[in-house]
Amino acid sequence: MTEANPLSDLAWTRGYTDPAWIRRFTSAGRELSPTRRVWRGPGGPSDLPARSGPPETSGPGTSELDTMPLALDGNAAITLPDLFAAAQTDAFLVLHRGSVVYERYLHGTEAHTPHFNASAAKSYLGLVAAVLAHQGLLDRDALTRTYVPELAGTAFGEARIQDLLHMGTQVTYGGRPFDKSIEAQRYFAAIAPRMRPLEYHGPTTIREHLLTARATGAPGTGFRYENGNVEALAEVLRRITGLSTSALLGDILWSGIGAEEDAYYVLDGDGVEAASGGFSATARDIARLGEMLRCQGAVRGRQVVPEAVAGTIVGGVPDGYPRRVRLPGAPATVPATLSYHDLWWIPNDTHGSFMASGIHGQRLFVSPGLDLVVVHFGSQVVSPSVPAAPLVQAFLGIGAHLSAAVAA
Repeated sequence: MTEANPLSDLAWTRGYTDPAWIRRFTSAGRELSPTRRVWRGPGGPSDLPARSGPPETSGPGTSELDTMPLALDGNAAITLPDLFAAAQTDAFLVLHRGSVVYERYLHGTEAHTPHFNASAAKSYLGLVAAVLAHQGLLDRDALTRTYVPELAGTAFGEARIQDLLHMGTQVTYGGRPFDKSIEAQRYFAAIAPRMRPLEYHGPTTIREHLLTARATGAPGTGFRYENGNVEALAEVLRRITGLSTSALLGDILWSGIGAEEDAYYVLDGDGVEAASGGFSATARDIARLGEMLRCQGAVRGRQVVPEAVAGTIVGGVPDGYPRRVRLPGAPATVPATLSYHDLWWIPNDTHGSFMASGIHGQRLFVSPGLDLVVVHFGSQVVSPSVPAAPLVQAFLGIGAHLSAAVAA
């Protein structure tokens, strides 16, 4: 498919520049787009007990963690209220050893409010794919076109499933030079009519968008963070199971973690889920997902995810892929210290931590060595002129403090 208009249109690079405008989209997906629910299942919610009395929420009081200085590498210490201001935090929840020790909601967000998870949703789909591979339903070494013949000849169709799971494709769309921020905007335009500039003539569905992808290099030889890998993977999973992405995530994860609320996906014009970032759920339910993974895939003594899957998220990066990468948008001056495995980010700390990460500050941080799960939802502006909030350093500082307090 060809484009009638050149990329010089500034609409493609405008981005999200106002936290209040961002928050409108992170908290109101059902009001703005067609969606499909991810059912929480027939059972009741699993417990999220408070360690001692009700956890601190959005009320006027403060907790010990509010006033504790969090030391940051090479920077002055920061407190949680300062962190929340810097990150435009909407929700923040901390579990330690399975108990809620801190819970805070800001800017109108409430405990029952589903919030946009953005690219953190990639990791959830990666977990589903890993489960299906463990069950023998998905061959990591198979070419994507084996499952989705229509993608033959595209950058994704000629890549292996393993390449999709590790952002291992080198791709350009519609013959354009690849620019991540612009392609992200064009991906949104393919999904949502309200995101399209005047006289838009590009793809109007995710499948149409994927069909314009062409390889600029051999797959499995580099790392390029790109939504199309996840959308192609989601189509593969739909083909092998016969289920929608919503039903599949519900069957494998959501109905097993004891969620309180249904989650949901945003849909494109074909009724296909935006799997790489169109997922919304509450902070409490994402915390349940993280706690299940911290407990090696088990909830209430029942195995939701095979231990062999949950226990290998922090595992060896397959041969041919970079051992160290940066978060999307990180300046080249930032050291490449992270690993990337099955669509999860690995900080490579001494605690075996791993993380789902999304734009605007969405994080699910699981640290088995610190007995810690942290959920952060935000509406932070993404811009070179707006410093990224030091979320992971703060999470580790909280975990170290809680572990020391228990040991004392």
